[in-house]
Amino acid sequence: MTKAQLLRLSVVLVSIFMILLIIVYWDNVGTAHFYLHTSFSRPHSPGITAGEDWEALPDVDEFLAKLLSSSLKQNSSTPRKTEQLLVQGSSKPVASNLEENVRGYDWSTHNDRNSLDQEQVQIERQRTLKEFCANSSFTFPTKERSFDDIPNYELNHLIVDDRHGIIYCYVPKVACTNWKRVMIVLSESLLDQGIPYRNPLDIPREHVHNTSTHLTFNKFWRRYGKFSRHLMKIKLKKYTKFLFVRDPFVRLISAFRSKFELENEEFYRRFAIPMLKLYSNHTNLPASVSEAFGAGLKVSFSDFIQYLLDPRTEKMAPFNEHWRQIYRLCHPCQIDYDFIGKLETLDEDAAYLLQLLKVDRLLRFPPSYRNRTASSWEDNWFAKIPLAWRQQLYKLYEADFVLFGYPKPENLLKD
Repeated sequence: MTKAQLLRLSVVLVSIFMILLIIVYWDNVGTAHFYLHTSFSRPHSPGITAGEDWEALPDVDEFLAKLLSSSLKQNSSTPRKTEQLLVQGSSKPVASNLEENVRGYDWSTHNDRNSLDQEQVQIERQRTLKEFCANSSFTFPTKERSFDDIPNYELNHLIVDDRHGIIYCYVPKVACTNWKRVMIVLSESLLDQGIPYRNPLDIPREHVHNTSTHLTFNKFWRRYGKFSRHLMKIKLKKYTKFLFVRDPFVRLISAFRSKFELENEEFYRRFAIPMLKLYSNHTNLPASVSEAFGAGLKVSFSDFIQYLLDPRTEKMAPFNEHWRQIYRLCHPCQIDYDFIGKLETLDEDAAYLLQLLKVDRLLRFPPSYRNRTASSWEDNWFAKIPLAWRQQLYKLYEADFVLFGYPKPENLLKD
């Protein structure tokens, strides 16, 4: 072997070593205990074939898959002390801000509720989603694009727990605060005086929604560069993916109540002031939300609906996540979710999901709110909204209704 060949070989070996070193380094120091894989055995929902026999992968994917497998052996040899703990819920939560004080918690037991056939429920929900994603006559923006076509910044709602092999797509106004708390406990991504949180309700709300607390797909690029998409695809194949959804119109009412009926400085300045100026003809508005509320200046639900329907709104910026469509947050036609939960059956779905994930001995899902916005409120909230606006609004959120099996609200869409 010539000196030139030896030199080229050494360069290749050094490059491979550096790549492995970078990956291992980030794996060890990542903000969310970013293990490449764990000893978690992925549960598959009934009706979904487990993807153990992967199709042929590109070379880079194959390399990373082997790396994941080697990491699996390493991680499985180290027992996790948290997996031996049964976390008991606090007697009552400590509310950390006005929104949670107003809501309150429902700590009553729900054992007397009719048990659902959860397996069949999941089969039906996934069947509905797959059918409409495959139905060429049902179209909506971004439906036909591939996962590779989704920009990184649109993957910021996919939270990864590598310790247990879980990916959660959070949807604001669909119990996401408590599901984020659950993900923090499982991933041990946040410490309290050097100790990981064990009880979800002990985690302060301001930490729950801090983006630095969670490892999300959009952060992969900074960690893994050109390998990021390959890692995402491998995790999407190997991990259990879930999301929770809600009746789209009820979700809008809930967003309006929490962001515009309560004093919220950020939402007042970013959204309420422009709405009041554009749709209520107000000028010289107070600089602070407390002054505005004191003067009786509040955004009406009608203002909010006009804002959503105004074509100028998304020319300025995409919808805020609290009223952005679920299909735009979680990409259900590009990502094959293993579990679809609904807020309407939150208690049953959450308990069943934690069992499937085999973490039900580690924690329990926090109880639901007493005054959760109910679907029965729709008629009252939309009573003063013109019929034409309601019909336009349905078209705007139609994909969420159809994909997740929510009936068309005919009573709101006809005279």
